[in-house]
Amino acid sequence: MLGGTVAVAGAAVFARDELARLYWRLPGMEKKRVEGELDHKGAEWTAASGYNWRRADRPDDYVIDRVVIHVVQGSYRSALRVFKNPAHGAAAHYVVRKDGHVAQMIRELDVAFHAGNRDMNERSVGIEHEGFVDRPQDFTPAMYEASARLTAGICARYGIPVDREHIIGHVEVPGTDHTDPGPHWDWKRYLTLVRQAREKIPAAG
Repeated sequence: MLGGTVAVAGAAVFARDELARLYWRLPGMEKKRVEGELDHKGAEWTAASGYNWRRADRPDDYVIDRVVIHVVQGSYRSALRVFKNPAHGAAAHYVVRKDGHVAQMIRELDVAFHAGNRDMNERSVGIEHEGFVDRPQDFTPAMYEASARLTAGICARYGIPVDREHIIGHVEVPGTDHTDPGPHWDWKRYLTLVRQAREKIPAAG
């Protein structure tokens, strides 16, 4: 009896801890994966810690209908460092540097812990941007243009409308205590660039 109790208790602890960070799927039911494969052409692959995202099979298990815009409150390098840290508990799919360089850290198939809201994490792709919300000079033309091309590609892949209902800031996520991308993020300019980039992407099929 004592041995049985310990086994059950141990199993319960294991299940609680593992289910908090893993998404179980039936064998053979998820899409083929290739290590380091990119969703955005031209991005650099640098993997986030597996503790900062959840394995999934989007858009089959969760519809992707949002893009969430973040600002790091720090440098590109610091963003990559913390997203690789298993103790951080959060990461975005992409990080955009001031010069327009893009890193992909999590596949779009998977659920990144970026928005602080489970529903929004499951339905969105998160894009971080190097810089600080109170420094408008951090939002360079190269950053806007590269990020807009990235968002346009995401919108094309999942049929997401290019508007402020579907492309939102972290500050707009229900329940958040974050303020990014802040008052200096130029939404009008950004959406114009996204629409221009989206028009250049051939229709699927």
